[in-house]
This record gives sequence, structure tokens and C-alpha cells, in this order.
Amino acid sequence: MKRILAVLAVTVLFLVAGAEKSIAQDFQKTYSISSGGQVRIATVSGDVAVTGYDGDTIVVHGYKDGRDRDRVQIEDASAGDRVDLRVRYPESCNCDASVRFEVRVPRAVNYNFERIASVSGNVQVENITGRLKAEAVSGNVGVRDVSGLVSASAVSGNVTVEIRSLEGAGDMKFSAVSGNVTVKAPANLDADIEMSSVSGALKTDFPIEVQERRYGPGQSARGRLGAGSRNLRISSVSGRVSLTRM
Repeated sequence: MKRILAVLAVTVLFLVAGAEKSIAQDFQKTYSISSGGQVRIATVSGDVAVTGYDGDTIVVHGYKDGRDRDRVQIEDASAGDRVDLRVRYPESCNCDASVRFEVRVPRAVNYNFERIASVSGNVQVENITGRLKAEAVSGNVGVRDVSGLVSASAVSGNVTVEIRSLEGAGDMKFSAVSGNVTVKAPANLDADIEMSSVSGALKTDFPIEVQERRYGPGQSARGRLGAGSRNLRISSVSGRVSLTRM
């Protein structure tokens, strides 16, 4: 009898593990788009991670979690040279559900990452090439080892950016409302720079002058590096701001 019960217990554990494995990954798709193609991936609750790799296709995995996970839909509006994924919740639903995206992209292909975003979750992008806009409302934004043009923002969270090299023309903006903004850029940065923090310290090792506000707290800095070929704006309302060399 004990042996039968032991076998039944093992069988149940095996079936549960298999069921968990089968539902853990709810979306998987591979895309082939040309250089310059657009990538938009956004979720409401959950993290988004985009990582460069040595392959030649974009691979997306989506994972649902929570009691109401089956009520949430991952919508795929991709077409042509565009990857477009978003998450839809039922109307008037106080759902216990989240969707996390893990994305791999060819590291050497120049894409236009139009919007990589989460409302309630962290956004992490690393080792990619192209134009990037990363956003979080309640969560941190981390960008590292990127070649191209970057803009990143968070409402309640920190913004951390490391740019390996600048490519292409265009402005860049980094901001937070309640959080720190830390940017590392190439030493040969060419830009018109404006930095500000309402209630936090400001730091830079580029040759621009940091000034205390004449009235009220906070610091600001302005300066031109090189020919000032682009505008670079870095700001936080309640947090520290820094711009340093890589």
C-alpha cells in the first residue's frame, strides 16, 4: 500500500510539473524584419527585457502570471517590417494578472525600437543597435551596451543608461519624476546639453558648469560639447542626475 501511495505521489508531482511547464510560456513567435524595421513591445503589468544575441531573427517569449491570467490577451499587430505586441485587459477588470516579455534581437542589426514599455514593471534593454525609446511608469528603466540613439523615462523609478557609441542624428532625452537618472556616454559626446534636478544633486565629468539655483533647491547645468550636433536633456524632479564618460 505504501508503495502504491508513493508511486501515486510521484505521478501527481510529475503531472503538476508538466502542467506548470506547459502553461509557463504563453506566447512564442519568431520574426524576420529588415534593418530599420520597427519594434514596439508594451505590457501593462510585468517586466520587459530585450537582449541582443548573435542570431538573425527576433524571438519573443511572453509569460502570463496571476489568478486571472486567462482573461488577459497578448495582441500581435505585427506586419511587414514591424513587430508590434501589446497586452489587452478586459474592460472594468481589476484583474490579478501580469504579462512578462523576454525578447532576443540580432545585436548588430539596426532597428527602430519605437516603444519598449511597461506601466507597472521594469524595462531592461542591453546589447542592441538602433534608435530606442524605453519607458516605465512604476518601475526602473535600465539600458546598457547600446549603440545608437536612446531616450528613456520613468515616472516612479530610476533611469540608468550606458551608451556604447552614438550613431545617427537626433536628440536624446532622459527623465524621471521620482527617481535618479544616470547616463554614461562616449567621451567624444557631441551635443548641446541641459541637465536639471529640482530636489537632488547633479554630477558630470564633462566640461560643463554645474550651477545652484538662485531661488529654491536643486541644480542645473548647460553646455555645448563639440559642434552641438544634437540636443541632450537629462532631468529629474525628485532624484539625482548624472552624466559621465563611459
